[in-house]
Amino acid sequence: MSDSLKDQLLGLGFKAAPKPERTERKPEPKREPKREHRPSGGERPQGAKPGGGKPGAPSDGRGPRGPRPDQRGGGKPRTQEEIDLGKAYALRAETEKRERIAAEQAKQEAARVRREAKAKLDAFLVGKALNDAAAEHARHFPYGGKIKRIHVTPDQLKALNAGELGVVQSNGRYLLVTAAVLAEAKALFPDAVALEVDPNAPPGSDEYADPQYQVPDDLVW
Repeated sequence: MSDSLKDQLLGLGFKAAPKPERTERKPEPKREPKREHRPSGGERPQGAKPGGGKPGAPSDGRGPRGPRPDQRGGGKPRTQEEIDLGKAYALRAETEKRERIAAEQAKQEAARVRREAKAKLDAFLVGKALNDAAAEHARHFPYGGKIKRIHVTPDQLKALNAGELGVVQSNGRYLLVTAAVLAEAKALFPDAVALEVDPNAPPGSDEYADPQYQVPDDLVW
């Protein structure tokens, strides 16, 4: 419509049509997931499993702190007989452990006592050996499951067979000592006594005591 016609209509009392208002579309608010109320405090999304599990995941019978007592051992509760048997096995294992420890400690103690006794014997025998470098007679005797020998003079051989002398093993050597020293050595470390002749023994009890009985040096025992 032209301005003249518009002015004429306005002059007759007509009002101009109001302009349509522009409205802006507001964004819809985000919907929060529904949460279930838990007695211990806090909320979790609807459908979520306790302990952080995924919704819909199958339950394995375990809560946040492990399986229930009635589901241990394949889901069957332990009988009183099984409990008693388990306690008996545990007690037996503990007893055997204590016995092994005690046996090992006793073994170590025996070894310590043996070392100390041998050291005392070696110190006691210093300067008491009567071995003669010029001795020619070999006196054989059994010791440690084998036949050993020591070289003596004719007089030493007689004294040895009479029980007036004896033989002591010390640091791999066989030492000829007096009967008194032999007695002291026996008190300190009995295992070191290699030859001790009993003067009251019946004749013939020691086949190696006869001076006429000489074993060849090249004989392998």
